[in-house]
Amino acid sequence: MTDGAELAGITLMRAFVPASPFAALLGIAVHELAADRAVLELPDRPELATTGRVVHGGALATLLDTAAMAAAWCVAEPPASLRGSTAALTVTYLAPATGRVLATAAVLQRGRTLVTLDVSATCGDREVAHALVTYRMG
Repeated sequence: MTDGAELAGITLMRAFVPASPFAALLGIAVHELAADRAVLELPDRPELATTGRVVHGGALATLLDTAAMAAAWCVAEPPASLRGSTAALTVTYLAPATGRVLATAAVLQRGRTLVTLDVSATCGDREVAHALVTYRMG
C-alpha cells in the first residue's frame, strides 16, 4: 500500500482473477493481495478430486500458476501492455491435498519483463505442493 491507496496492480487482480474463465470454473478466489504477494484459495469441491477427496494435481498446478500471475501483477504501476504469460512452471507435489487449498505466491526477483516467484500450496497446516514460476509481463 502507498499512502493508504491500493496499488494499481492489486486493484487489477481483484477484478481479473474472479473474471478469468478457467479460474472461475475451478472456483479459485482471491484470499489476500499485497505488493509482490498473492494468496489464492481453491475450494474443497468433489469435482476437483482425482480419487476420493484427493485434489487433482492439475487443479493444484493451476492454483499455483494463477497465484504466481496475481503476485507478479501486484505492483504500483502495471506495464502499459496488460499482456503476460507463464514462461516456466516447476511444480513439486509433497503430499495429497484433501480439502481447501491456499496458495501463497511471493516475488523473488523482478526484472524488466520477467518475474521469478516462489509459490507454496497448503492444505490445513501441511504444505502439499511447491512451485517455482517465471512469469513474463508485457
